[in-house]
Formats: sequence, C-alpha cells, structure tokens
Amino acid sequence: MRNIVAFPLLGLAVILQSAIVSQVKLISGYADLPLLMLAAWALQERVKSAWLWAVLVCLMIGFVSSMPWLVVAAGYLGVIFMAQILQRRVWQAPLLAMFSVIFMGTLFIHLLSFAVLRILGTPFAFADVIGLITLPSLLLNMLFSIPVYALMRDLAHWVYPLEEYE
Repeated sequence: MRNIVAFPLLGLAVILQSAIVSQVKLISGYADLPLLMLAAWALQERVKSAWLWAVLVCLMIGFVSSMPWLVVAAGYLGVIFMAQILQRRVWQAPLLAMFSVIFMGTLFIHLLSFAVLRILGTPFAFADVIGLITLPSLLLNMLFSIPVYALMRDLAHWVYPLEEYE
C-alpha cells in the first residue's frame, strides 16, 4: 500500500516536466524533475521502493519522450544505483549526497543521450552540447535539488513513519 503514492506523484512529475519545467530554460538546458525526485527518494534512509519508482519513471518518460527507452532506463536506473551507493556511504551529509547524485546523474544521462543520438546520426557538436545544454541543465538541477529533497524527505517520513515504541 505504501507504494501506491508513487503512481499519482510520479505521474504528476512527468506531466509537470513535459508541460512546465521543460519550458523554463537556461540557454538550452532545463531541469529534470523526475531525476530530482528519484535521487531524493533513493537517498532517504527508510525508503525501500526506490527501484520501483525508477521503473515507473522509466515507463512514463519512455512513453512521453522521443529518446529510446533503453537510454531512459539506463539513465534513471543508473541514478538510483548511484544514490543507493552514496546513501550508504555519505549518510551524515544528505545534501552533499543529493548534490553528488544530481551532478553525476545529470552528466551520465546527458552523455548517454549524446552518445546514442550521435550513433543514430544526429549531428551535434560535443562542445555545444556541453556548453549549451548540459551545464545549464546541471545548474538548474542543482538549484531545484534543495526544495525537491525537502519535499521528498517529508514524503518519506509520511510514507515510512518511525515506529512508536511504548
């Protein structure tokens, strides 16, 4: 029953991403709300359903995006993997872990997307992609990561409350 909250929340995140967040651009880059939500959710100590959330996001983003589904799946599942590793190692500094996961995840997804699009024949210059898309996206993801982390932390406390001992 605890995982049922993922469906409306992630659906809303994908809708907001495709309708509003992708229109808030810095140069040609924009924030990735599902990435931020997944990273913040996976970094919560009590959360056990991060992989389920990642699969749901992969399905939803794969449906609305023109990017090949395997790129979306590898990118978001890779972010969950990084977050789970860092959550075990940097548990005393959760915002540092969030910034690290967002930094590595944004770079990983953008480089993976660039490589696949390059293989498929899209003529992008690597310097233009880094300077005009990846770095502005990275900056926006970093800016939005703090409020998203706070919201997901509160949601995790609500979905996975501490057990009360008497």
